[in-house]
Amino acid sequence: MLRSFRITRSSKSVIALALTVVVMGAVIATGAGVLARGTPSSYTPQTRSYTITAVPVLVHEMQGTLDYLQKDFAPGGVLDGKEVYGFMPSTLTVYQGDTVNLTLVNPADDPHTLTISEFGVNAQMPGTSSTTTSFVASKAGIYTYVCEEAEHFPYMYGQLVVLPDPASAQ
Repeated sequence: MLRSFRITRSSKSVIALALTVVVMGAVIATGAGVLARGTPSSYTPQTRSYTITAVPVLVHEMQGTLDYLQKDFAPGGVLDGKEVYGFMPSTLTVYQGDTVNLTLVNPADDPHTLTISEFGVNAQMPGTSSTTTSFVASKAGIYTYVCEEAEHFPYMYGQLVVLPDPASAQ
């Protein structure tokens, strides 16, 4: 018997916390080895460039094609007041200290944001546009990026994985 699984805001928080604990444990363990050896880092931060596209997954315009969406989008339906979009790619991996350059593409009419609060990123993505933003991934960990448009929350999110300085693992 298949059971449906619904990702709630609290379950995403638990997953993010668990992943953060694992990454931070690795950071502490590798950092302790560097401190014990007294070896300074030899890693030179890189500039990493990505293009992220806002992708419609289940939106109002699809009701003519996917008839079940009429019920889902109706008042009281599972998507009442919401639309499901995604970020593609939904996971980015960089190293601590890297500069991250993002080109954000929004081919649809709906506005979006790409927000990573831990790094002060809150890029606006107006409909049918392309924009850029940059930041330095200054601390290791796993961070969630989201669209803060109420209609798209909690469905539109991704993960930024910031690995510790690779030289510290030697």
